[in-house]
Amino acid sequence: MATTLVRPRTDPTPSETAPRTHKAPALRHLGPNWYASVMGTAIIANAGATLPYQLPGQRVACQIVWALSAAALAVLLTARAGHWLHHRDQARAHLLDPAVAPFYGCLAMALLAVGGGTLIVGKDLIGERAAVAADTVLFTAGTAIGLLMAVLVPYLMVVRHKVEASQATPVWLLPVVSPMVSAAVGPLLIPHLPAGQPREALLLACYAMFGISLLATLLLLPLVFGRLIVSGPLPLALTPALFLVLGPLGQSTTAVNQLADVAPGAVDASYAHAFGAFAVVYGVPVMGFALLWLALAAAMLVRAARAGMGFAMTWWALTFPVGTCVTGAAGLARHTGLDAFAWLAAALFAALLTAWLLAAAHTLRGLFTGRLLAAPR
Repeated sequence: MATTLVRPRTDPTPSETAPRTHKAPALRHLGPNWYASVMGTAIIANAGATLPYQLPGQRVACQIVWALSAAALAVLLTARAGHWLHHRDQARAHLLDPAVAPFYGCLAMALLAVGGGTLIVGKDLIGERAAVAADTVLFTAGTAIGLLMAVLVPYLMVVRHKVEASQATPVWLLPVVSPMVSAAVGPLLIPHLPAGQPREALLLACYAMFGISLLATLLLLPLVFGRLIVSGPLPLALTPALFLVLGPLGQSTTAVNQLADVAPGAVDASYAHAFGAFAVVYGVPVMGFALLWLALAAAMLVRAARAGMGFAMTWWALTFPVGTCVTGAAGLARHTGLDAFAWLAAALFAALLTAWLLAAAHTLRGLFTGRLLAAPR
């Protein structure tokens, strides 16, 4: 007679029934969007130190803010390393989430913003030699990561993410903006390179990254604006992300002016003169469009606030992009000599400082209460 072997039923062990636990649970939901807080802090120091108008004690204040941004970067890099170490499944999920993956571009921009500030104001505290070394490391790492994310995130959006045109938001710009940040802060290192080909190579490499970011932005921006026209306003919590469009606009204006400043020591006089003219010919109309978008985004922000918009980490979008417009306007003031651009830079900096104070205060309160590190609803 045939017999059937039946595996006896056993009670599950405690290890099988217990929920999976993770080390460092507070880090599980710490996403790459947190690097925006470092970017927004660093740009305060960078923009404040380069304003056409300087008040007594302003540079000292910028040094303090730069030190704060450097400390925040160190803490966040450590925390994010812990996130990847103990919550690798969540880190992979972030890369495969079309709403989160673009924020990986913020890592590169945080490194670049703090590195640029090291040469602008940090050298007053740590010495020029140490500042050059630190910025070289941060610029190299930030540029490499930025170029990688400029390819990787769009690749994932094409082959892995399931997105529709109605889902387009300014957040999509983040991975492709980081090369523009490299183009804007790279000129700070050019005078510290040997004369000749090293300087020329970095100068032209910065122009190449300027082109990478600009053309990629021109591909994505129509999708963002078209989504607004066809599908209506963004969700309330995402409304501050509209200010992200200012990033490539202000940063590209900053880049061409910064590159024009160092071109005379890197290339022939004829090219240097052309680069100086390009800084104005390109920068003025782009700054005009940036102001148009700023007015539109501000109107949408007021609408969202009246509708009950609460604090979210998207508020940090009100800082770094506006800061790039400050540095862009300051660069145009240098190359045109117009007081109007100097006044514009000062007015934008006042708005930037207000936005930073609000975002920083709410972020600190959210950290103390634990709300910002809780699982998303």
